[in-house]
Amino acid sequence: MFIDIACAQLKKHKQNAFGDYFLSQRIPEENRLLAVLSDGLGSGIKASILAKMTATMLLRSIAKNIEIKKAAEIMLNSLPVCKVRGISYATFSVIDCDEDGNVSVVEEGNPDFLLLRGGRVQPIEHHEIVSKTQPDRKLRTYHFKTELGDRLIFCSDGVTQAGLGNNPAYPRGFGKDGLLAKLQDALTADQTMASGDLAKFIAQSAAQVEPHSQPKDDISACVVYFRNPREALIFTGPPYDQEKDTYYAILFAEFSGKKIICGGTTANIISRELDRPVVTEPGEQSGSLPPSASMPGVDLITEGILTLTRALEYLEKGQLEEKDAAGQLVALILQTDVLHFLLGAKINQAHYDPALPIEIEIRRNIVKKIAAILGSKYFKKVNIQCI
Repeated sequence: MFIDIACAQLKKHKQNAFGDYFLSQRIPEENRLLAVLSDGLGSGIKASILAKMTATMLLRSIAKNIEIKKAAEIMLNSLPVCKVRGISYATFSVIDCDEDGNVSVVEEGNPDFLLLRGGRVQPIEHHEIVSKTQPDRKLRTYHFKTELGDRLIFCSDGVTQAGLGNNPAYPRGFGKDGLLAKLQDALTADQTMASGDLAKFIAQSAAQVEPHSQPKDDISACVVYFRNPREALIFTGPPYDQEKDTYYAILFAEFSGKKIICGGTTANIISRELDRPVVTEPGEQSGSLPPSASMPGVDLITEGILTLTRALEYLEKGQLEEKDAAGQLVALILQTDVLHFLLGAKINQAHYDPALPIEIEIRRNIVKKIAAILGSKYFKKVNIQCI
């Protein structure tokens, strides 16, 4: 199974900082994913600092293989309580799961998470741990096994309390019932909706029940979706050994996911070996980037190093709606879970210019940077095979 995770957030109206904080980390060698959603007391900068501190400490602890329950218990007993309001400076939800479907969850103060199976909520047994220093505070701990297609929904109380006291349709706030109704509507319309899209839908739905759609609190929605992975293969750069062109062309043709070629020389190799024509797409050159091209059985063909460099820039800056060839490449990448690179090791003399920046001169560095940002910022798995 692939673990598709995403979090969508909206700030409290007229605030410049998020009072909630979300962190996630993949541990590829263990096929494991860790995540923390923390809600700082109040809103604004103070809440942001408290939530970030809590989430960071928890994630670092469980990443170092401190048992999730123990790490959360330490945090429970350490976090101070506001003397005025009598509540914790931060609440949190911690998730530790792997691709075999094993899940551990610990929550303190946040709304109970939901396990959706076939669009319906599944009851999950839990145990409580009472704080040794503050008896009114408790941890809820869960250990269970998920199935293919299951979703976990986590949120801050900005979701469940949306509309409280302001919306006659939700006199007690959006609540669990309002959230479930919206989730069922969304998943009925699209049963395979990606986590990012569903998380945004939840956050926007909560905001819409507030007057003028202006959140009265920070809103955070995190979705974890256990599903079959969507894979893509990017072939870029000619292989070092020209005698293996046929082998890699067949490998490319037989790949079962989306297929992308970045580089004119690479496209010509595939065209020659598979006897498939390359057709340049109609349209003007966008800035320094040539337009994309097409070939039967290939989802996208672009120029190589320059386009990869521009795609890296878009990913770093979060410019995900660009329409040029690099934007098309980014869009395909973000639709996948597991990205495979076939990275040719032969130097392309057309780009071997000491006057060019190192990111453009060396294809391997660009691909490695793309892999790093896809893993850290977009939660993708990337494999690189040099050929």
